[in-house]
Amino acid sequence: MTRTPLRGLAPLLTARTGSRPHQQLPASDGVRRPHRWLLHGGRPASRWLIRRRFAVRLHHPEHVPRRGGVVLAANHIGWGDGPVLAIFSPRPVHALTKVEMFAGPLGAFLRTCGQIPLDRFAVDVTAVRTCLRVLRDGGVVGVFPEGRRGGGDLSRFHRGAAYLALTTGAPVVPVVVIGTREPGQRSGELPRRGGCVDLYYGEPLRLTQQPWPRTREQVEQASLLLRRHMLATIDTARAATGRDLPGPLAPDDLEDDPYTGLVHLDPGAP
Repeated sequence: MTRTPLRGLAPLLTARTGSRPHQQLPASDGVRRPHRWLLHGGRPASRWLIRRRFAVRLHHPEHVPRRGGVVLAANHIGWGDGPVLAIFSPRPVHALTKVEMFAGPLGAFLRTCGQIPLDRFAVDVTAVRTCLRVLRDGGVVGVFPEGRRGGGDLSRFHRGAAYLALTTGAPVVPVVVIGTREPGQRSGELPRRGGCVDLYYGEPLRLTQQPWPRTREQVEQASLLLRRHMLATIDTARAATGRDLPGPLAPDDLEDDPYTGLVHLDPGAP
């Protein structure tokens, strides 16, 4: 099989291959780790505030390893997915967040909370390196492989989560989010007061760390494997909670998100 090097990532490369984790390609020693103090210290108060509006139930949080780098890969159905994932997960989460949200006071708050801005319309070298920095330092990165809010059924699937796992060797824990958007609601709406949000953590998927150079084919196959694992976790979560996903969004409620994800999805998969 011909191996095609990943394109568009040339700025990530350096001329050296050091033995220290941050010097391995792609190097991450040139970026700062995101802020942590509010991400860690602000979680108890944030949980209290959120629970005044709706309940949050965690299922199998023990599946998140207590130490070391971890990628949390979650489905994306509503506006509240990122905050709930970062605030209620067993460990603080640096979640990839669209760069459009980092304008004005909200942007300053998100940076203070340790969230990672992502430019979805370009190869965001800084975002990739920042994620690698977090994982190599033993932290947790949150990724929404669908790339935008939708039905949460993984009908779209970007390759970023699998790429980070292949690069660092960090396990990927699938997270199924149910309840941050109810059937019939628009993408920016929150569940009704007194509702419930479920976070279901699946079994970790451990991909073999691939040395440089990683190929597009390797990332594609790893992404297909991760998607299958996440689809199985969605089925398990639906059965365990007795709840279902909210269904697709109306076409006029979908964000403009350039799709660069999987082209050849599993036969028979949605």
